[in-house]
Formats: sequence, structure tokens, C-alpha cells
Amino acid sequence: MKYQVFVDGQAGTTGLKIHERLAGHPHVQLVNIDESKRKNVAAKREIINSVDVVFLCLPDEAARESVSLVDNDRVRIIDASTAHRTDPAWAYGLPELSPAHREQVAGAKRVSVPGCHATGFALSIWPLLARGIVPADFPVTCVSVTGYSGGGRQLIEQYQDPERDAKGAGFESSRYYSLGLSHKHLPEMQVRMGLSFAPLFQPVIGDFSQGLATFIPFHARQLEGVKPEVLREVLEEHYTGQPFVQVMPLDVKSCQGDPYFNPMALNGTNRAEIFVFGNNAQMSVITRLDNLGKGASGAAVQNMNIMLGLHEGIGLE
Repeated sequence: MKYQVFVDGQAGTTGLKIHERLAGHPHVQLVNIDESKRKNVAAKREIINSVDVVFLCLPDEAARESVSLVDNDRVRIIDASTAHRTDPAWAYGLPELSPAHREQVAGAKRVSVPGCHATGFALSIWPLLARGIVPADFPVTCVSVTGYSGGGRQLIEQYQDPERDAKGAGFESSRYYSLGLSHKHLPEMQVRMGLSFAPLFQPVIGDFSQGLATFIPFHARQLEGVKPEVLREVLEEHYTGQPFVQVMPLDVKSCQGDPYFNPMALNGTNRAEIFVFGNNAQMSVITRLDNLGKGASGAAVQNMNIMLGLHEGIGLE
């Protein structure tokens, strides 16, 4: 059986990646809208209500508008925007978090794909919160380094401009942003993790296209003397059997034998790797993934497979 699938926003970075992943999917027939009708509401409404699955790769307001065009209870919507990530009526599309999350995705008609930074953050901290190792009111700090592709077409063009360095904008260095500490992923990071307070979150753009690594530090004295071995054991136990999430050995050499951590190591995949580093006084949990893979298009396709009752790795392995 083939399901008809429409990618609304097929020209954007995430939309293009979803198209690439679905091009050889044995259970999918892609339905496209004529470029001249891309902003024609009537034409879009007709397509949205005629297919089995719609991916929304749009700005938030446009995503909400597309959802409003649905007039049946059959079509499944997978939204890659920020629009519905804290809406309790939408399943949060990170099935590895718990059996309940997976069941919600499997039975949902509406799934919101987590943000790329939020994905690394959630994978790192959810098991620690669920086990009570990190309390809900803990003052969580997270730094996340990502490739520039997550910033969309305009930012990609700026980074790939051959004359960019001559303009003196500092593209060749790490660039901190959202310095007002109000990044758009913060609401889901707090609400979906059940945190009493928003984490202190600092995102950073690196001079590379794809890849992402989230860093969450802990002082052992704040966690009643918990040691790195305990953190890793909890994480490994939690994610055992999850094909796209791997908890790495408690060894600095596990980051590919290089003392410099590589956030690009999983580019082109839908995988995430979780590391615990540190000592008995201080520890960190670092999760890396492809911001356009497990952080966007890969996660979207994985959610579709689960919603349709298919093997979750089709189109991803």
C-alpha cells in the first residue's frame, strides 16, 4: 500500500530534506502542488484534504493557516514549525522519551516535531527527570552548538557567500545568539520536560553546515553526590532498544579518539549519541545529532512511519 503525502513548504531546507528521504520510500507517493498555486488557498485546501499525510515545513502562522484548512478527520498532520510544540492536543514527536510518548505518536492525527536544540536537550535530561535524579525545579543550564543550516535559506546564503569573510561579520568564529535568553525552543524545553522554570539556554552557531551538540553541566553536590557512572547507567537503561539513540561508553576516547568533540559526526543520519563526561565533582551530558536529521526531517519521517504503523526506520537507515 502507498500513502499519499504532501509536503507543504517543500522548497525550504526541511521540506527539501523530507522530499529526499521520501523519494525512495516504498510506502509513499509524493503529491506536489504546482509552483504557481503554492499560495493559492483553495488549491492547497484541496490537496491537504485529499492526501493521507501532510508535512508542514512553514513559518508558524502559515502552519496554523494550513491546519485550519483541514475539513476531515482522516488526514495526519506532522508540523515541523514551532506553532504547536507546547499544544497538549498535539503529540510531541520524540517517541524515544517513553512508551507513553511513542503510543501518543502512534495514535495521533497531529504530531509536532521538536526543535533541533530541544531534541538534544530532551534526550539528555528527560530520563534524569523521570528518575528523580534531577528535580523539576533544578536550575538547568544548556549550551547548544549548531550548524548554520538550521537558520534557513537566508542564513545559509550568508555563510556560503564566497565574499563573506571580507565583510568582517565574524562568520568564521562561533557566534552566540538569542542573547536575551528567549530562544523560540525554550517554551517546549520547559513545558514538555515538566520543568518548574525555563532552563538558561544559550545557542551558538558554528561555521559548519550541519550538526548539533547540546551541553548540560551538573555539579555533583547539587545532585546529592550522584556520580558520572550513575548518570550514564540511567541514560543507557532508559534508551536500551531505541534504534536511533545510543548512550556512549563512559570514556573520553569514545568521542572517536579525538579530544575535540565533533558535533558533525552524525550528519546525514537520524541518530543521536549521548555522552557523559566529568568526574565525581562535576559532570556534563552532551548529546549530538544532525540538526537536519534527528533534529528536523529525519524525526518527521520517523514520526510518519510510526503513525502509519510502518517500521520506523524506513527511509532513514
